[in-house]
Amino acid sequence: MFSGNKKWLYIVLLSIIWGSSFILIKKALTGFTPLQLGSLRIIISGIFLFIIGFKTLKQLTRNSLKWIVISGFLGTFFPAFLFAFAETEIDSAIASILNSLVPLNAMLLGFMIFRISSTRGQIIGVIIGFIGTAFLILNGAAINPDQNYLYALFVVLATLMYAVNSNIVKRYLQDVPALAIAVGNFAVIIIPAFAILIYDDFFTAEVFESPDFKLSLFYILLLSIFGTAIAKVFYNKLIQISTPVFASSVTYLMPIVAVLWGVLDGEGFSFWQGAATGIILLGVYLSNAKKRSV
Repeated sequence: MFSGNKKWLYIVLLSIIWGSSFILIKKALTGFTPLQLGSLRIIISGIFLFIIGFKTLKQLTRNSLKWIVISGFLGTFFPAFLFAFAETEIDSAIASILNSLVPLNAMLLGFMIFRISSTRGQIIGVIIGFIGTAFLILNGAAINPDQNYLYALFVVLATLMYAVNSNIVKRYLQDVPALAIAVGNFAVIIIPAFAILIYDDFFTAEVFESPDFKLSLFYILLLSIFGTAIAKVFYNKLIQISTPVFASSVTYLMPIVAVLWGVLDGEGFSFWQGAATGIILLGVYLSNAKKRSV
């Protein structure tokens, strides 16, 4: 299979996996605090990755270690907690919609800081996708006027971190195997995650005897193995065979999946939100344009 086809396969798989992650976070929060959810997500994902890819740590070079550490914290550690806190106040679909800021941030930061060029088609695609995202946000706010949108700033901050991480992987970790990057990331962040879990009094009878404990833990297991561990490897590979902007465009498709889950869970969805998803899809297509760089 040619890399051109592979990147579309990766982006579809990631949109389904990550689009489903937001409803899993929402459900897991019924039995855990945001700090516990974020910590467990990192720890379980780390254990899974160590089992399947511990030997890949040998493939990390001394020069790549600094970027592995930065990538681990910006691409996984802090966002895991930021999204958990955000979804204590805003709907899962809205969190996914706000996450669509990642491609715009990736393009701007890539151009200004990392000197990674973007084509006119990519720029136009990102702008169109952002317009579609804005329509979704406005409609979401109209449907859910009682939500505290200050918590949306947590998602915005996470998108900036994701954007920086995408450019770091593309510029400094291009030749490092995707699985090795992911395992290296979690080797760094699993210890502070465990410390936070202890700090938040997870290991108490009150937590384990909660009626929502088992079901919430099941949601976190799904979120960790698929939404974090496997998706992390897929995303690193996607960046390497495409561009940070195209890879980040997965966040345009994720809201479609997230909104569908939200509707099934009782969250509202309007005709205009459906129209906005069409605009988003157009943005994703244009962001893959291969025309003259600007």
